[in-house]
Amino acid sequence: MSQSATSGNPQRAFVLGGGIVGACCALALVRRGFDVTLIEKDAPGQAASFGNSASIGLASVPPLGMPGMLRDLPRMLLDPMHPLVIRWRHLPQTLPWLLRFRRTLAPPRMEAIARARAALLAQAGHAYDSLLAEIARPELIRATGLIFAYESRAAFEGARAGIALRRRHGIEALELDGVALRALEPAVSDRAVCGVHYPIVQTVANPLTLTEAIIDAFRARGGRVQRETVRGFELGPHGVARVITDAGRHECDLVVLAAGAWSRHLAALLGEAVSVTAERGYHIMIENAPHMPAIPVVSGDRNVSIVTLTSGLRMTTMAEFTAIDAPPDHERALRIFQGAAGLIRGLELNIASKWVGSRPSTPDSLPVIGRSPRHRNVIYAFGHGHLGVTFGAVTGAIVGTIARDESPNLDITPYRPDRSFDGSHLPGQRAA
Repeated sequence: MSQSATSGNPQRAFVLGGGIVGACCALALVRRGFDVTLIEKDAPGQAASFGNSASIGLASVPPLGMPGMLRDLPRMLLDPMHPLVIRWRHLPQTLPWLLRFRRTLAPPRMEAIARARAALLAQAGHAYDSLLAEIARPELIRATGLIFAYESRAAFEGARAGIALRRRHGIEALELDGVALRALEPAVSDRAVCGVHYPIVQTVANPLTLTEAIIDAFRARGGRVQRETVRGFELGPHGVARVITDAGRHECDLVVLAAGAWSRHLAALLGEAVSVTAERGYHIMIENAPHMPAIPVVSGDRNVSIVTLTSGLRMTTMAEFTAIDAPPDHERALRIFQGAAGLIRGLELNIASKWVGSRPSTPDSLPVIGRSPRHRNVIYAFGHGHLGVTFGAVTGAIVGTIARDESPNLDITPYRPDRSFDGSHLPGQRAA
């Protein structure tokens, strides 16, 4: 136990990363009585937490990889209109991740991963209900549902395995023909021949506003935010003794690593290899759209989401595996956006702004949550992939309980940092 804990003073906790997950962790630790400093190299909420599709994806039970995907992978990678991209120059760095990902595609592995995702999703919505009630900002998340719209019956039939998987985990999925789809969401054009409505899904009014509201609540409770870049760590007899940044050395009793796609590098500085890679997404903001969907729409053919935010209409796409600092490929993203624009009546791409950012993705589509196996005063909270916003509040709640050596109200061993990252650590699975 640290000296500050034994003397009765609040333990000094440092949260590294100012995205939605880091913000939720910092607030949870303040609530638990820690003296908390959040360190972020940029303004909080400006990375993946800023540019996402604004979905609280409570129906997102299927993992990134589904059985049969390996067969289709060459076609997907050679299609210049497909949102899955692997920059070949980055392939040597990505290959170990891809080999683990390949092992997750076996049906038993996929089912086990889906169960682990579903267990966390079952608590994600309630965690936000509690958090937003505490900070008196319930309007920041809306109950909207989500529509997957399909331009071809073939694309819809290809999605049936994912629909069935969601239903096996209790997710309501309402299949609609084109007429019923447009009755539900009049902004959808005649190009959609059918669709699926997931009523459970919620939408963030504005992702940046959500993160900033949580940060404001954290500061109001005595938390500090320092804009610094972490350079390394000094170790002591009980784990990390100091966090070293470009501004100085900070003595600490607890470190929470929640730096998204940058977490792999920081974990390596602690002597630990964690299988997380940067998976980039793109978005554009559109001005003067004649029809703004009240229910977010996802193109099931092109993997493009279209959502109305308080700041305007946003389209998001792509899963691009490359270095975090690689030059963006906005031209490819624009081609994909142009292909999907016809799903919304009268939509023209009057682009107000464009963005690219990196998600922290694991091969097994599960986040990394738990104490470091080497340093007991380090807690990991990253690797949420496409569900960083979705899992923000529940991850913060879990980190708060771990920090006080209490037991979370769900089994977190599926998300442990020292796992194989190929699904073999899950119940009923064996190493390949």
